Amino acid sequence: MSTKDSQLAPLTGWQLWAAAFFLSMANLIAILDMTIANVSVLTIAGGLAVTPTQGTWVITSYAVAEAITVPLTGWFTERYGSVKVFVVAMAAFGIFSGLAGMSSSLGFLVFARVLQGMAGGPLMPLSQTLLLRIFPKEKAGAATGIWAMTTLIGPVLGPILGGWICDNYTWPWIFLINLPIAAACAWICWKVLRRYETKIIRKPIDTVGFVLLVIWVGALQIMLDEGKNLDWFTSPMIVGLAIVAVVGFVAFLIWEFTAAHPIVDLRVFRHRGFSAAVITISLTFAGFFAANVLTPLWLQSFMAYTATDAGMTTAWIGITAFLVAPAVAAMSMKMDPRKLVFYGIVWLGVITLYRTVATTNMTYWDVALPLMLLGLGMPFFFIPSTAAALGSVDEEETNSAAGLMNFMRTLSGAIATSMVTTYWEDEITRHRADLVGIIDPGQVIANELSSQGMSDAQVLLVLERMVVEQSVMLATNELMLVVALILIASAFFIWLVPKPARSIDPSAMH
Repeated sequence: MSTKDSQLAPLTGWQLWAAAFFLSMANLIAILDMTIANVSVLTIAGGLAVTPTQGTWVITSYAVAEAITVPLTGWFTERYGSVKVFVVAMAAFGIFSGLAGMSSSLGFLVFARVLQGMAGGPLMPLSQTLLLRIFPKEKAGAATGIWAMTTLIGPVLGPILGGWICDNYTWPWIFLINLPIAAACAWICWKVLRRYETKIIRKPIDTVGFVLLVIWVGALQIMLDEGKNLDWFTSPMIVGLAIVAVVGFVAFLIWEFTAAHPIVDLRVFRHRGFSAAVITISLTFAGFFAANVLTPLWLQSFMAYTATDAGMTTAWIGITAFLVAPAVAAMSMKMDPRKLVFYGIVWLGVITLYRTVATTNMTYWDVALPLMLLGLGMPFFFIPSTAAALGSVDEEETNSAAGLMNFMRTLSGAIATSMVTTYWEDEITRHRADLVGIIDPGQVIANELSSQGMSDAQVLLVLERMVVEQSVMLATNELMLVVALILIASAFFIWLVPKPARSIDPSAMH
């Protein structure tokens, strides 16, 4: 921060609350766009005439692009100033949201979502940083509280709003609603906050590091998204993408460890505690996010839920997490965070195990209850795991560590989404093939249906529906078992983290 900047008085009156409102809205829409598409995948896939698996590219493309730019936020702000970066990112987010809403093909929509994700990456950390800068020091708690409220409300509101828009309007509006909000946020924040601009440090641009990062991450994600459609490694394209991803990753590691001014400081991984905590965070988030993406697909495709109903159901995770998060934040400042993380992740694994006995005749509350219980465990994972990771690095490395941690978490969620949808469809096909031969060996069901006046064609349709429903249920339960085992196994990695030498204020956890 420059001398001039440090001498500026905090905002007061209507300017303070106007700036706080629009900074919070910026954070909210960035988070909304992570979850609003989850319940909209089927509607988007139907509108663009693609498969549900291809529809999930709308989620993974945004997540991967955001994962790339989050750890670069610190570098951008040092070179261009935090207010300029925030305002440009906010305006770009609105423009690219408009492009996503006007898409008429999956390819263009994915392209727009990549750009939208890259613009959205800096919004969350910078919205908190700027809030803390404009509030008086004695009201820093209020600034953090405002930011935390939007961070917690976003995952609740996203599925509900996405489902309601898809059921009552058309899917492009889940993106177009960002336009007026982004325009207002960018304009108001520039007018009010530009005098709080930070000092610019002209660091050299690590162009090679940035290009290598985009290449290996992009190649890996395209390989995972397209693998099933191209029959994996029988396809020269998939083999080529795999080679590019591996070579690009190795080159990126070598370059970033030896560059004088790396765009991502990988040296923080020398801390055993940080590395172990990041492994725990990545594995747990991958399992949780995979199950969270699969749930609305299952509900809408095979349980006759509307998009709104699916959104209202999955929102229970966010509601219960919102209720317990303040208590967990306080506990993480007083207790060993490793214990909270361990028991929190084990809880997530046990509840996911409970979901492995789902049936096709489940009521709404049969579906919603385990989701509510999952929400109770989420803060015990998210908040203290961040404390364990950031508390394991040197204080001056906190920003680099936070960026890398968020990169790994977001990337693991995107990779898990691609893998889980492919695995789910493959298992549905396999179980259907197994069930076709045993569904009605004695023709008992067929004869009963025929006696009720059904034609042979109608009998076949009923039997086919029974086979598909049970195949989906078996595949879903099997997938939940895999996720549960991954969650429980990941809990034990946290014990590789030494007890953090310093505590981290939850307000610093982007």
